[in-house]
Amino acid sequence: MSIFPRSMVIRLFLAFLLFASFQDASAIPAFARKYGLPCSACHEAWPKLNSFGQKFKDEGYQLGDDRDAPIWQNASFWPVAMRITPHWHYESLGHTAVDSIPGDPTSPTIEKTVNTSGFDLTGIDILTGGTLLKNISFLLVPSIDPGDGTVGFESANVRFDNLLGSPWLNFKFGKFELDVPLSEKRMMTFSNVGGAYQLYHFMPVGDVNDFSFGENQLGVELMGHSEDDHTRFAASLISSTNGELGLPGGRTYNGYIHLSQAFMAGGLGLQRVGVYGALGLKPTFFLTSTGEPIPGTGQGNRSFYRAGVYGSFYIGRFDLAVVYQRAGDNVHFANLTSTGEPIPAGQPLPPGAQGPIWNTGTFEAHYTYSPQLFFIGRYELVRMAQQALASNATELGNADVFTVGYRYYPFMHSRAGLAWHQEFATGRSRLTSASGQDQRNNSYFMGFDFAF
Repeated sequence: MSIFPRSMVIRLFLAFLLFASFQDASAIPAFARKYGLPCSACHEAWPKLNSFGQKFKDEGYQLGDDRDAPIWQNASFWPVAMRITPHWHYESLGHTAVDSIPGDPTSPTIEKTVNTSGFDLTGIDILTGGTLLKNISFLLVPSIDPGDGTVGFESANVRFDNLLGSPWLNFKFGKFELDVPLSEKRMMTFSNVGGAYQLYHFMPVGDVNDFSFGENQLGVELMGHSEDDHTRFAASLISSTNGELGLPGGRTYNGYIHLSQAFMAGGLGLQRVGVYGALGLKPTFFLTSTGEPIPGTGQGNRSFYRAGVYGSFYIGRFDLAVVYQRAGDNVHFANLTSTGEPIPAGQPLPPGAQGPIWNTGTFEAHYTYSPQLFFIGRYELVRMAQQALASNATELGNADVFTVGYRYYPFMHSRAGLAWHQEFATGRSRLTSASGQDQRNNSYFMGFDFAF
């Protein structure tokens, strides 16, 4: 199988030469318009925050001056930005099970590499946030699905800052992104293979526990930081619904905590290290009515955990983020009934059943050549430490993902921003095809990411 057609390499190279001729740019919308600051004040490269941008976020989108309070704003100011990414992408899915006779489900199944390409759109994000009053801020992000046009809410929360006059007491309520070491909402890669972190979304073969750090969650958060933002903590209590509305699971909750410390390393820049972890419960069965599960009546709760350590290191324009995470799910989440549901707690498990445990490693490097040009490279690996069944092959489900790309900003100012984005990602998962072969998936993505 050809991993990457030669013609695409030529296109990428020519496009790089074309966009390398553009002039300097800076800034992004909404908050930049409010405070009259360039985008580079808060971003190394949009949407990646620098240390000042992180502190601004931790302060509840406040600078501590008269511009914070909305009552002092010009009536024409509208704190709203919109973002979408029209693009072209190519996908290659290896060892995909297909009918040997197309359209005949009774024909024998064979495995083929399936290649697709074409023009597409990401979803539309409508971002609005700011202060309702001094030390009371909000963030609201409706998102429109490009497939069916439905509207959901990525974020919808209110935050109370500097309670009792202390930066150590900030309280958030609603739907929000957990305070994670690598933000997936500010991710710099978009492709189908490289556009999601394995450490947040990986699931062992057969596992149905859908909890993910990458999804915004519903709950409350207590967050605090030192005056210089070098020392930070966040503690969250969230509904065990993975961000879904309507309490579909039951009466269970997950807890999350994150501690980090930053320090200056001479002329190298600001370095940060931290630890984080989550402990949660999910139901294994529901009460039923005429055989159908009743939402919100989850029973037989069983536990899972995620825990990690990380470091973010800078050497001038180069930075490297390294994250190690260990994760484990209860045996019931990865050993299922014939209908694909967890075996209810208290019911017999198959011989050799055990709770899956896995380790992930993430190495993400960035090079900010200039405020206009930003390069990224990432390697992710997943290694199973314990399979759901003792009889499974040790390497079943192990994954390796490589992603490389760049973003070029022809212009960026307080009214609008535009980025030219190109990326290639390739991933391999071990022994996961229907015939027990390794699967190789590739993505190539290029398009314009713009916000207004």
